[in-house]
Amino acid sequence: MIIEKEPYYKSVGSEEEVFEHAFKNKLPLLLKGPTGTGKSRFVEYMVFKLKKELFTVACHEETSATDLIGRYIIKGSETVWQDGPLSKAVRNGAIIYLDEIAEARPDVIVAIHSLTDFRRILYLDKLGEEIVASDEFMFIASFNPGYQRGFKELKPSTRQRFVSVAFEYPEPEVEVEIIKAESGVEADTAKKLMKIGTKIRNLTELGLTETVSTRLLVDAGKLIHTGLAKRLATEVAVVEPLTDDEDTLAALKDLVNLMI
Repeated sequence: MIIEKEPYYKSVGSEEEVFEHAFKNKLPLLLKGPTGTGKSRFVEYMVFKLKKELFTVACHEETSATDLIGRYIIKGSETVWQDGPLSKAVRNGAIIYLDEIAEARPDVIVAIHSLTDFRRILYLDKLGEEIVASDEFMFIASFNPGYQRGFKELKPSTRQRFVSVAFEYPEPEVEVEIIKAESGVEADTAKKLMKIGTKIRNLTELGLTETVSTRLLVDAGKLIHTGLAKRLATEVAVVEPLTDDEDTLAALKDLVNLMI
């Protein structure tokens, strides 16, 4: 994928500088942080700046090395090899981004080892081929250490192959700016949405698996901007996606009603 239009991204630290130096030094990059804190948007923004081609894979529990590397397929009366996104990125000198890499099957981690160390080689066992990555190739992955534990945690031996950048929720004034820019709402509404997000994040006693991301607040802002009632927009975009527990939903809706 070639990103034609510059994505909106608000830098909150030295992440751009780290990315650029990782690219120059041919080092793989790991983005760590909760869902909805801008990891994927940051990748797209930096890929646009570098004028590179991007291959993105949203990993899940069924994502295998074959999905990334490639497979033989039937084409007409022939059996032909079809590269996967990882093979294409390595061959083309592009950037590959594995979103939520810890969700993928263990064979994915094995397959990327030779790409994420000094060798920078992808082995295609089924073809008996080795692809040496060009200087333009970059490997990026992300994962959320907040809920991925046990078998979904990245092993230290894997994590230590990466330069790592931690993503957190933005500071209040920055989050307000992001909500305004992304949704088009007025500053006062953006500030109220930010305060709701901050309040819910601090309610650790609710035991939410995931808390309010900036992405959810932006979604609520978009609904409000196009005319949906503020309370309803916040309920459907922020509260309902967080939980199905009736008591928790009721508590969160009461909170929203008090704050907006």
